[in-house]
Amino acid sequence: MPTLFERIIAHEIPADIVYEDDLVVAFRDINPQAPLHLLVVPREPLASLAEAEERHEPALGRLLHVARQLAEEHGAAGGFRAIINVGDDGGQEVPHLHLHVVGGCKLGRMVSVAKS
Repeated sequence: MPTLFERIIAHEIPADIVYEDDLVVAFRDINPQAPLHLLVVPREPLASLAEAEERHEPALGRLLHVARQLAEEHGAAGGFRAIINVGDDGGQEVPHLHLHVVGGCKLGRMVSVAKS
């Protein structure tokens, strides 16, 4: 069964797509955490960064390049976050690798977690 992101990539369900090329597709997050919150996903299904192989390097590099390009184009050139959640413990909710581009406002520092 195709993932939500595979269906967006195939234009089977609506999304606010802001960029697409032969390797990646980028669209606005439906639950934004900042004024700018985009998702950049590889076209090829890849469940997680934990499953990435050497053959995925072109798409992985493209994800990062497009993230920077879109941040600049959407007013976050002064700073943004590029986040990839990996696995359940890492907060990944959709089993298709995706990079969050978050910015457009002053972002707080990451909070350190105390070791117990």
